[in-house]
Amino acid sequence: MNFTSLGAAASLIGLATALGLAASPAPAAEPILVRVNTFPTARSLPFYAGLAKGIFVKHGLKVEVVYTENSERQRAGLTEGKSDIVHAALDNAVAMIEVAKQDVVIVAGGDSGTNEFYVQPEVKSFADMRGRTLVVDAPDTAYALLAKKILLQHGLKEGADYTVKPIGRGSMRLQALADDKQNAGAILNLPYSIQAEKLGLKSLGRPVDLLGPYQAGGVFVMRAWARQNGETLERYLAAYIEALRWALDPANRAEAVAMLVSNLKLPADVAERTYQLLSEPNFGFAPDAKLSLEGFRNMLALRAEVEQPSATLPPPERYLDLGYYERAVKRLGR
Repeated sequence: MNFTSLGAAASLIGLATALGLAASPAPAAEPILVRVNTFPTARSLPFYAGLAKGIFVKHGLKVEVVYTENSERQRAGLTEGKSDIVHAALDNAVAMIEVAKQDVVIVAGGDSGTNEFYVQPEVKSFADMRGRTLVVDAPDTAYALLAKKILLQHGLKEGADYTVKPIGRGSMRLQALADDKQNAGAILNLPYSIQAEKLGLKSLGRPVDLLGPYQAGGVFVMRAWARQNGETLERYLAAYIEALRWALDPANRAEAVAMLVSNLKLPADVAERTYQLLSEPNFGFAPDAKLSLEGFRNMLALRAEVEQPSATLPPPERYLDLGYYERAVKRLGR
């Protein structure tokens, strides 16, 4: 065979190879790993849905959810790079920025906290908290500040009139109330507030009713991570919003309630009522996890009043970059 024949044969082989490659499906891209840290409460429902229904995978993500014991560990994990995204009370993000001087940014909202102030049966009013113990997650952020503000409105000051005891997440606060009557009160969220009621504990009201709109839960990340992983963050937020929409769709109620039963080990009646409250406007999930600027401003004002009364209130824009969220919503097309 001469060089011309060899060239023709090579061309035929190349054409056959090209045709074979064209006929073979391209290998699917590996899903991108995203490590999420949050609290094991009823507000984890979108994670249960997103994982069970393949919503995160559909957006090209492998989401690993880790549940934290308390906000201090959660904040440390984000700073140390052990997690990429945090879902928690946004006051924690503000504390990381203002106190720990970490370059954190808030990228989405979530909810008003689904919180109620529960107390021992013999505590008839907030004034009865005098000389007693308030149990909290961490003493300097989020729902602890809500409780301190409410008690301050009733003439009670931390240290002088009551003691603050850091316990940890909602399930631990509920256990502390159940185990020791010296632990007189705590802010509890779903489903622990419903379980507290079943134990005979008493609600003195919802913080959103007592203090007004409040941006509680939301999403925050290290700013450098967001800059380096912008598309991944947008994909993640789009997937989370889609999972939230699925969870709140009345057509999926029975399946969503079953997820609460399975993942949180709840009795069916507690899970059913929990779902109802999660769906309640201005108390449960915000539609599409949209951040309330009014609620966020109120959160900043409350934090300044309780923690640093003389501090100048910074503008919300110092803490926010909602561009990722806005692009995520556009990805969903509605």
